Amino acid sequence: MQGDPHLFALLSAHARSAPFDRAEWLDLLARHCGIEPTIAVASDGERRAVLALSGSGHLRSAANWYSFRTRPLLSEGGDGLLVALARDLKDRAWRVTLNPLPDEDGSASKLEQAFTAAGWVVARQQCDVNHVLAVGGRSYSEFLAGRPGQLRTTLKRKAGKVRVVLLDRFDPAAWDAYEAIYAASWKPDEGSPGFLRAFAEAEGAAGRLRMAFAYAADRPVAAQFWTVEGGAAFIHKLAHVDDAKPLSPGTTLSAALFEQVIDRDKVELVDFGTGNDGYKRDWMEQVRPRFRLDCLNPATPRAWPHIARAMFHRLAHGAQAD
Repeated sequence: MQGDPHLFALLSAHARSAPFDRAEWLDLLARHCGIEPTIAVASDGERRAVLALSGSGHLRSAANWYSFRTRPLLSEGGDGLLVALARDLKDRAWRVTLNPLPDEDGSASKLEQAFTAAGWVVARQQCDVNHVLAVGGRSYSEFLAGRPGQLRTTLKRKAGKVRVVLLDRFDPAAWDAYEAIYAASWKPDEGSPGFLRAFAEAEGAAGRLRMAFAYAADRPVAAQFWTVEGGAAFIHKLAHVDDAKPLSPGTTLSAALFEQVIDRDKVELVDFGTGNDGYKRDWMEQVRPRFRLDCLNPATPRAWPHIARAMFHRLAHGAQAD
């Protein structure tokens, strides 16, 4: 990448806004999650369009359950290069599946239009949602005043029930405590603990880590893992041990971290990732859709049965709409 200064500049610029656009994120996926990224690049002079993919034959977004989103990276004026990129991929794949794509920045629509223009048969559907908070210049106290009454009551009643510790660096003992809390929580097994630990170590070294722990009688009972960069806070993980639920330690930790990122880090956006969990609605104010594009290459016989099913699905849903 450093051999192409325009590509390097593009990736460096995007890397300052979110972890999911960084080359280091792709490296972690390769080292810990078995996802070997293929970087598709279209260029024209100084302009570049980049799409991180994985697989062979059936290409997929270089992303997994830790990725809040995936999207193309475009230099100024690089939108038109997506058609050339999609056209080039027809020689390399019979199918390309892209998700979870945002569209508040036009990513899903740009890719849908580009792959369609390049001759792919494209099916688009919503695959998930993303809960976010636009701070809008509010202080934490102003933000809290707008939360649901039940949440504010819980915070008042449970104040002092647990001791809160905030960390902005990686601490091995604290991370061990986080893993123990997660293992004792209601959460499913962690997909790749090695990935998450390596990511937390890197974020701590860069000063972007924000972790919080709740202690009840010196026992760690809840933990949350956030990061901050580019004017945004990203909520990656949260968990509490089941027997501590009456203390509402997760709510207390969320409040402490919202105060941290709003009043001290001065973020403009808080991103709660994908998933439609009910507790996210207590803190967030906007819900943004996430999309999947399934792109089929009609020049490859392997794609024909899938194209036929996609066309039948469109016809059936069109008839229902009528």
